[in-house]
Amino acid sequence: KFAVFHNRKLVEIFTDLSVNELESLISKFDIQKSILSSVSKTAEIFEDVLKNETQYIRFSTGIKSAIKIKYKTPQTLGLDRFAVVIAANAMYPNKNCLVIDAGTCITYDAVDQAGNYTGGSISPGLNMRLKAMHEQTGRLPLVKLDENFTDDEGTDTSSAILSGVVNGTFGEVLAFINTYNSRYSNLQILLCGGDANFFDTRLKSSIFAHTYKTEPHLVLIGLNEVIHQYND
Repeated sequence: KFAVFHNRKLVEIFTDLSVNELESLISKFDIQKSILSSVSKTAEIFEDVLKNETQYIRFSTGIKSAIKIKYKTPQTLGLDRFAVVIAANAMYPNKNCLVIDAGTCITYDAVDQAGNYTGGSISPGLNMRLKAMHEQTGRLPLVKLDENFTDDEGTDTSSAILSGVVNGTFGEVLAFINTYNSRYSNLQILLCGGDANFFDTRLKSSIFAHTYKTEPHLVLIGLNEVIHQYND
C-alpha cells in the first residue's frame, strides 16, 4: 500500500504498484520525502527507488518521534502498533489515547498526553477466532463472519459460533475501554483496521460514542507524521 500526502493531508492511496509505477508516481506528484514500513524483503526493490528519488526514511521503533517508548522490548514492537500511537498522539496532543486496531489480530495500545507509551495487548481477530474453532475442534464448521449479526444467542451451531465470536469480541473491546477509562481521564478512543467498521456500528449505541472516532488510515497518518517530526 502506498499513500501520497501533501504536508499532513492525505491525497491518494494506491495498492499493488510495480517499481515502474512507483517511479511514475514520484514524478507525477513531485514527491520530495518518503518513508517505508515493511518487514518483507521484497520491499527492498521499492526502497532502492525511494532512496534514489527522495529524501528517504526507513521506519523502525528506533526512529526519532514524539513518542517515549517504555516497552521492555522495543525491537519486537510491531511497526503498525508504533505508527498508530504516533498518529494518535499527533492528532490529539492534549489527550490520553487508546487505539484499537481491529485487523487479523486486535491490538489495544494507549499513549498518554505526554507521549508515553508503555505497551498494550494483542488478541485474536474476528476471523481468526472463527478459523481457530473450526481447526482446533473435530466437528465445528468454519463459519463466515456476518457483520450484520446482532442476536444475543445462536439457535443452531453456526449462529451459536457467530454469537460467541461477535458478542464475545465486542465484550472484550468494551472491557478494555472500561479499563483504560478508569486509568486515564480525558480518553480519546481511535478505531482502525479492516474490521473497524464492524465495531464502529456497535460502539455508536454505547456510552462511549462521544469519545471515539474511526480512522481507517491511522497507520499511514502515523508514518507521514514521522516525516514531519524527523525533519523538524
